[in-house]
Amino acid sequence: MSQQFSKLSIIIPAYNEGRTIHMILDRVSEVTLVNDIQKEFILVNDCSTDDTEAVLLEYIRNHPQLNMQYFKHEVNKGKGAAIHTGIAKATGEYLIIQDADLEYDPEEFNVLLKPVLRGFADVVYGSRFLGGSSHRILFFWHSIGNKFLTTLSNVFTNLNLTDMETCYKLCKTSIIQQIPLKEKRFGFEPEITAKIARIPDIRIYEVGISYYGRTYKEGKKINWKDGFRAIYCILKYNLFS
Repeated sequence: MSQQFSKLSIIIPAYNEGRTIHMILDRVSEVTLVNDIQKEFILVNDCSTDDTEAVLLEYIRNHPQLNMQYFKHEVNKGKGAAIHTGIAKATGEYLIIQDADLEYDPEEFNVLLKPVLRGFADVVYGSRFLGGSSHRILFFWHSIGNKFLTTLSNVFTNLNLTDMETCYKLCKTSIIQQIPLKEKRFGFEPEITAKIARIPDIRIYEVGISYYGRTYKEGKKINWKDGFRAIYCILKYNLFS
């Protein structure tokens, strides 16, 4: 029942990450995927106002051995829109989203790949609240908010996820490229979850991952307004779409 495939597309949306994005690119490039799966980097610059573009272009020049594609939005459209661009350009059989910051560890790609390679899953969520992996201790109300949003989403999708808002979503490319996505900012997570849940016979798994959260001083961008938008999107895409 095991499944084999040759290429994983890694979508990296970036907005004003010039100071640290080379670090995450180093980490992704250093990861050796199981079964000799190759990596495709899809870098989407969402009209950054810092030196993100210069850093990315220099990195591409200095690493010609890596399969890297670079795309730029001429106006800032939001993280969701950057992910839309990456999904449309992906050529791997599976794809995963990797934030440009340092909160998620690419070494865990192989953890997410395991249910797919065993032939069990079409979609794998990496949960920050499942298992014994390491977590940076930060914001209590953020964790309460995440759990509330996940529970509200589960009520409508009838899934039993523990972390709907996770960045790490490993998806079969042919499935996700056929889903019409609309949310251009942080509403992407509840929208994609609602729409995936409605696909007949979709096989969704969840695995525990570590999490190294950032403070706002370190560059964290999500805020309470995004939480209210997520609630709106949960209701919109589960009740009215």
